[in-house]
Formats: sequence, structure tokens, C-alpha cells
Amino acid sequence: MSTVTAAHALLVEDVDWQTYRRVERAFRGKRSVRLTYDGGMLEIVQMSPLWEHEAPLDLVAQFVVILTEELQLPRRAAGSTTLRRRRDRKGVEPDRAWWIHNAPRMRGRQHLDLRTDPPPDLVLEVDITHQSLNRLAIYAELGVPEVWRLDERDQLGFLVYNGTQYVPVDRGQALPLVSSADLAGFLTLRLTADDDNAVAMQFRQWFRQEIQRQNPAG
Repeated sequence: MSTVTAAHALLVEDVDWQTYRRVERAFRGKRSVRLTYDGGMLEIVQMSPLWEHEAPLDLVAQFVVILTEELQLPRRAAGSTTLRRRRDRKGVEPDRAWWIHNAPRMRGRQHLDLRTDPPPDLVLEVDITHQSLNRLAIYAELGVPEVWRLDERDQLGFLVYNGTQYVPVDRGQALPLVSSADLAGFLTLRLTADDDNAVAMQFRQWFRQEIQRQNPAG
């Protein structure tokens, strides 16, 4: 077993599945540590959650809640639950994740098992550029159809898996009635609004008007 170090990260090679699971259990519940596992490579990233990154992440999560409520779509939160499958020797921890179209399939489930359960329909995460492992490739292998990535400048991008790779799109699959530009506009309001609830209320009002505009007969 050998290790490679980088800023804020430790990359360990030749890690078997059982060792990965032991490490995962040891760090379970510690938001300051993120684990990514890919075919024997284990990356341990020491996170220092900053308010300037956590706040927009939480606001985008609020947008997802509002959109599913207004569209009367089912929603089941996965939070930062580890997505892993032993068969593929993959494991990854998103910042936020939700089942939307597949939410009914998770009814009554207490534990996630990707051998039989569907992966979340939507994953949201902050893009950490110094990580060594390709997290998108892991999401693809696990069958996650859509990833929203929030970069360090609070720019939000939608990525949809096309069967070969994730491609950037203006509108996603899980919630196609809004674009990344729409959400980006409301993210910038956070800098001048009184609080996040004020931004969320403005977003809800805007979206109701947008629904009426797109479906005038409704």
C-alpha cells in the first residue's frame, strides 16, 4: 500500500473494499472529511467548510425543495449519504442528493443498497478542484443521471449523463422548467437580500409566474 499526498488530501493506493468500509465507518458523521473510492484508490479529503461556500449550497438545495413542491413532484432527500457499490468498487459522498422521479421506489427504505435501489436522480456538490479522483466518472458508473456542480465562484452548472459522459446543459432532466442561468440569477440576490428566506420567497413567486407564462391555459 502506498500513499500520495496533496494539499488538503491524502490518496491511498491498493485499498481493498473491506478496508474502505472500515475507514468509512470510522469517519461516518464527520462532515470535515470526504471519502472517494475508485477501484482500490481511496482519497481522503480534509474539508474546511466555509460559510461562503455552505450558504449558496444550502440555498440551491432550497430551490430544489421549492421546485418539487410547486410542481407537486415527489422528493426524497438522500443528503450526503455515501453512494457505493461493491461490484463496481466505487464509493462517493455528494454534498446533497435527491430522488425525485424515483422517490416512490424509496418508500419505506431505511438503508440504501445500490444493488437493488436506484441512485439519486439529482446530485448537488461543490466542485473541489484539487481532488485527484474523477468523481463524475464514479457517479456515471453508479448510474446518477444528473449532477449540479457549484464552483468556488458560486457558478452553478448542470451536467446530464448521455450514456457515455456528463455533458453541460442549460436545462436538466430532473427539473427541466428552470435553467442554470435562472438559478444563478437568484444566487446573486443572496449578496443583497436581507436573508436566504427572502431570496427563497422571491424565487417561489418568480417560479409561479413562470409556470403561468409557460402554461397559460393551465
